[in-house]
Amino acid sequence: MVSLPIVHRLLKPPLLRWMNQQHHHPQKMGGGEDSARNDMKPDVEEPFSKIAEAEKPAPPGIESHKKSKFGRFFLKLFKKSPKKPDPGDTNLVVLKKPYSFESEQFKILRTNLLHPASGEPPKSILITSSVPNEGKSFVSANLASSIAQNVNEYVLLIDCDIRKPCMHSWFELGKVAGLSEYLAGDIPLDTILQKTKLDKLTVLPGGEPPHNPAELLSSIKMKELLAEVQERYKDRYIIIDSPPPRLTAETAVISRYVEGIVLVVRYGKTSKQEVLDLMDNVGRQKVIGTIVNRFSTSLQGYDKYKRYSKYYRETEKNT
Repeated sequence: MVSLPIVHRLLKPPLLRWMNQQHHHPQKMGGGEDSARNDMKPDVEEPFSKIAEAEKPAPPGIESHKKSKFGRFFLKLFKKSPKKPDPGDTNLVVLKKPYSFESEQFKILRTNLLHPASGEPPKSILITSSVPNEGKSFVSANLASSIAQNVNEYVLLIDCDIRKPCMHSWFELGKVAGLSEYLAGDIPLDTILQKTKLDKLTVLPGGEPPHNPAELLSSIKMKELLAEVQERYKDRYIIIDSPPPRLTAETAVISRYVEGIVLVVRYGKTSKQEVLDLMDNVGRQKVIGTIVNRFSTSLQGYDKYKRYSKYYRETEKNT
């Protein structure tokens, strides 16, 4: 409920002010009707529109409103809520921000994986981390997208984090059946493989979170699935987004059926001991690399890359 003084201050028109003046300082009236009308006129003989324009008080500033409870409530009531960003816009930097520093790092990672110093590159790669919120899903999605952008490479991305699946949202697949439905039922594999906007990238989404994820991912059917996709898609790289093995039991099982493992650690958060424990958990002999995520580009002169990314964008526009 608005208090009367505030309403009076906000809604006091010029005519009301003039009438108040007449009430407190009445004019002497003559003996006739015309004289009374003349005495009630304002002292300045100007059109009322000009009087209103001259005497109209300036609208109260926003700062004055912020100081009162009514002002804060009013601003909060009519303030537009910010638009919720699309998860794909913030996470798929390889697709949404191809000239960014982060996108370039995934190209370097792709080159190191596909062209090792010795031996053949691993065709099936498990991406995991020690604890949640270190960026394993971010790395999985962008690494798969970066490899699929290569000239002759095809990729199958499997969302094995069926407790908190996210690939269906990031790649705008909608609410579709996925890995959990396949492992729990009798659904053909072809029906749950989803095409993406990248022609050479296919996603096997996580599906609806089940009540028994550890049992499903540790089952014989999961083992047979990994063997089938590696045999069936020999021309493809298989990227597996897996839950942290420190909190779940199934990642250690899945790691036995892949050729390589990439660990994701968070800069300034993940301790050395946590990394060593993670390597022991999944098997040191299969760990092919570690990715440091959320590294500040202002350190070690990485901020200079912004100038090069601007040059690449301008070159692309001119070609």
